[in-house]
Amino acid sequence: MAAELVEAMNMVKSFRVSDLQTLLASMGRSKSGLKQDLVGRALRLVQTEYSPELLKNVRQLYESRFPKTSGWLAARRPEGVPVAYSSLSSSPTATSQGADYLNGISKPIPTPAAEVKLVPLPFYQTLETLLPPTELIAQNNEKLQDSQCIFELTPNQADQIRNASELRPGIRSIQVVLRICYTDSIGVQEDQYPPNIAVKVNQSYCHVPGYYPSNKPGVEPRRPCRPVNITPWLHLSNVTNRVTITWGNFGKRYSVAVYLVRVFTAADLFSQLKLCSVESAERCRERIQDKLRFDPESEIATTGLRVSLICPLVKMRLGVPCRVLTCAHLQCFDAVFFLQMNEKKPTWTCPVCDKPAPFELLTIDGLLSEILKETSEDIEEIEYLTDGSWRPIRDEKERDRERERSNTPEYPVVDICIPEANGHSPAHSSTSLTGKSGSGSAGMAGVTGGPAVAPGGGVVVDLTLDSSSEEEGGGAGGDSEDTEDSADSPAPKRGRYNYDKDLVTAY
Repeated sequence: MAAELVEAMNMVKSFRVSDLQTLLASMGRSKSGLKQDLVGRALRLVQTEYSPELLKNVRQLYESRFPKTSGWLAARRPEGVPVAYSSLSSSPTATSQGADYLNGISKPIPTPAAEVKLVPLPFYQTLETLLPPTELIAQNNEKLQDSQCIFELTPNQADQIRNASELRPGIRSIQVVLRICYTDSIGVQEDQYPPNIAVKVNQSYCHVPGYYPSNKPGVEPRRPCRPVNITPWLHLSNVTNRVTITWGNFGKRYSVAVYLVRVFTAADLFSQLKLCSVESAERCRERIQDKLRFDPESEIATTGLRVSLICPLVKMRLGVPCRVLTCAHLQCFDAVFFLQMNEKKPTWTCPVCDKPAPFELLTIDGLLSEILKETSEDIEEIEYLTDGSWRPIRDEKERDRERERSNTPEYPVVDICIPEANGHSPAHSSTSLTGKSGSGSAGMAGVTGGPAVAPGGGVVVDLTLDSSSEEEGGGAGGDSEDTEDSADSPAPKRGRYNYDKDLVTAY
């Protein structure tokens, strides 16, 4: 009873989210929440309501994910296994005897898992296979397992590594890399590290990529599973290299492989993209016309498609417009930034629609490349029309400014700041289209005689006077020689900033 309970709990810990949701739903439990919540709920279910029916459901889900290894696989192993294809075990002399800690099946002799295929990586070109995908075998019931593999480099392989150019200090373009994935013969497998992984090469630990911190609450940090470069710790001679992998044994099966590869940079991939995958402007126009072709069965007719000239990745103007052939949208992203970001953190996801964007399906948009050359930097958006042509979409503020410039009448500018006889200087001055204001008498006439006519045809109105002081205001700018009248008259009105208010032109 206790052994079956432990077995069921270990199986539950190896389940994926879909398996946990299926198990909880079959037992009438809630299946919402994060994976850690689902695991805790399923474990409590196994501990508190253990029954033959529950154990049967757990076993079925586990066997659907991890099929039992058949015994005939051991019979296929050749009599002598080459050094490069050495099996993985906890010690060099370990045998295949022992029982699996979950289901009690006898372990087969570990052999290269020829049916496991690893997904090709754009930044790595496989030159030679030093160790084909080989399963990591647990030798006991401990959570942490140590598995070893050995291989040798030929003189030719060692020379390739020595003579390779450096991508950056200490990093060569020819490397020996270690790749780990799930042991699954269905489809191609992506790199996937087991828990608590550590890699030791010839008694020296090598660097394994760490976790990316997550800024979102409730989201666990993600670990980038990529090939592990073990080149600096290898013997570049005919001496046997020994690799020890420490991994967490929590029910899932993993395979390890070693390859001699050539490493590419983002600049290398960009050169390949420009050389091999550029869609002509004519083909792009045909694609646009197909999207905008009138459909008699549709109630909505599309007359244009707007496309931004700003890259959604970096919010800057596109340099090299690129998109994925399988995506339905015409919006592009910058090829250089996309490759650089995937070199640092490989996701290969379209930044526009979040669909897979493998390097093999990327293409450069020839039509949008021409448009970027023809348009100025202030144009941030264009619209494709039904005939395959295009027109720029100007910013709303720019269009408003143009509309104001086109509707504003052109009037001459009148100098309203005439120097007064009282010695006060005007605060502002402007220049007429015909030159400075002509004579002081013209300005005085506007003060003594009421409204006057400006040179451009406008009416000059004294806004410093009101109706009650109209008579007194007539002498405000009078003859400066009459000292007695000026002494009896009120002081001229001052503006807010302590200067004399002058005349303005009203239209």
